[in-house]
Amino acid sequence: MIILANGKTNEVAQRTDDTDALWIRLGELSDATGWQMKPQGACLGDLCVPLPPNKREEWIADADDWVWFCYSEFAEMIGQKYARDGNVWSLGSVPQVRRSGLESAIAPDFEVTERNGDTLKLSDLHGHKVVLFTWSSW
Repeated sequence: MIILANGKTNEVAQRTDDTDALWIRLGELSDATGWQMKPQGACLGDLCVPLPPNKREEWIADADDWVWFCYSEFAEMIGQKYARDGNVWSLGSVPQVRRSGLESAIAPDFEVTERNGDTLKLSDLHGHKVVLFTWSSW
């Protein structure tokens, strides 16, 4: 299964007994989505979202000799949009993260590949004035 999230493409295992929902092995969750499971809940950087007690056992389950997290159910709870085409899942931005960026007027850190193949992060330009131009063919 392929997950498109945060500007990255990750190939992860697919749970064999439930192919309708997006189940991600806990060990692959951070690389695939940016979220980590911690005692306080699912965390994305400083943002932590407690899992509803009545959903914890339903969303974290053993199958195929692994511990899995039902990410599609979690995404619906937090209002994160996603789209699926076959075995490819595309995850939209997390609404609470997007809102905080709008409120603070600080752009989230991101990276782009330059024409010469080098990677440039927005944070590499901290302290400099930056003008971003974007373009799309569609």
